[in-house]
Amino acid sequence: RIKLSELCYKSIAADATEDKKHIDLSSEPLILVCATGLVGSTADDVAKEVAIYRAHKALPVVVADAGSSRFADAHDVVSVPPVHPRLAFLLSTMVGHLFGYEAARAIDAQAHVLRSAHAAIEAEAERRLAGGAVQATSDDPGTDSSAPEALPDALTPGLATELDAAAGTFADELRNGRLNGHLEASTAVRLSTLFRFALGAVPLESYQLEFGRVGTPALVLDDLAAALTVAIEELTRPIDAIKHQAKTVTVGISRTDETLLDARLAREVLDAGAPRDSLSYRTLRALVALDPAVSDVAGYTRYRVDGLDGASPTAAIVDRAGVSTGIRSRTDRDPALRGTKHRVAVDRDVLVTRGARDDRIIVLVPEVKDRETVGITLLHVVLRERLTPDVLRGVLQGYGNRYSAVRDAVCETEPDLRDDLLAEVSVVDLLTDPVSDIADRLRADRLRA
Repeated sequence: RIKLSELCYKSIAADATEDKKHIDLSSEPLILVCATGLVGSTADDVAKEVAIYRAHKALPVVVADAGSSRFADAHDVVSVPPVHPRLAFLLSTMVGHLFGYEAARAIDAQAHVLRSAHAAIEAEAERRLAGGAVQATSDDPGTDSSAPEALPDALTPGLATELDAAAGTFADELRNGRLNGHLEASTAVRLSTLFRFALGAVPLESYQLEFGRVGTPALVLDDLAAALTVAIEELTRPIDAIKHQAKTVTVGISRTDETLLDARLAREVLDAGAPRDSLSYRTLRALVALDPAVSDVAGYTRYRVDGLDGASPTAAIVDRAGVSTGIRSRTDRDPALRGTKHRVAVDRDVLVTRGARDDRIIVLVPEVKDRETVGITLLHVVLRERLTPDVLRGVLQGYGNRYSAVRDAVCETEPDLRDDLLAEVSVVDLLTDPVSDIADRLRADRLRA
């Protein structure tokens, strides 16, 4: 009983036949019945108990003398050689030990794939902190070359393969009920959810709604590693020769996300008063991408957004500084949320645009909580006139994949997009003009060239 209790990590019920007493274990899902050496009416009584267990949907496994036919209602019968009744308990004890050992091995084996996934995350963390993270290059138009190093935008192929395999196996085990009783329900739910976030099945924007903090790829991996550790510990069965120990992550991945906050635009938004947890990973990445295009930040205005899910959303100024203090705002007389601010609030995307009345260049940054925009930080910025082709490509690609959009529009009629011609267009036009207008201009420039 002690060995089997170790197997369950819980106390287990035990009872014995005595003076025709009914043994009430029928509520237990699995019952190991030691019936070796039993004869006569005692054996008959135990057989009746086994039938009751089976009728109550339990799984009775009986250890009985070879040749016994009394236990037809048992889920399974483990036969042992008949011996003197006074020694029969020794065989039941041996069967119990072997049963516990094999059950422990089976349960422990369910953690093997989780250990592999955990080791892969730890190896990735060590690689990134050693400076080996994949960096964006100017030769790849699908990446943001202006981003800081070691930012885990996506899983490396090896890690993605490892996590995908682990998630699939874990889901199969969970779906088939083989983890019932071995893994806490809360652990299973948390691990399943984190697998979906890590593999991109659930958008990262939902992470805050699920776990209460802004999600980044690195943070998801850190949280997944922690959840894997808990699951591995719950499935580990150190009985006899089973002595596995879950490793813990010794180096964190999420600290690499702090480099996002080093970007000047990100610091300007935070210094304006926007809470850190209101800036999504997508927003921070856009600010990092735009940073090389901005030569100065002249001021800011922060708005509170109310009633976005209603028919008449509003915006109210909560703070302002710099040039903003000398500019009259429409919201002072009309708090209705509309125009570009409404678009930013609904789309929850950073937007670079020109002021409707004064043509000033502004950057609108959504502040989001629980997937709903609760505020907007407006930065008054001065953009650089021109950028080198490599830097410009990174800026445009990081700002809503604008580089790819321009390239696709140009390539409707042209064989390729010439970055040298793109760099001759002013930065403000490239960030604010419609993509179709930019493409038309580049086609005309190509003909003149």
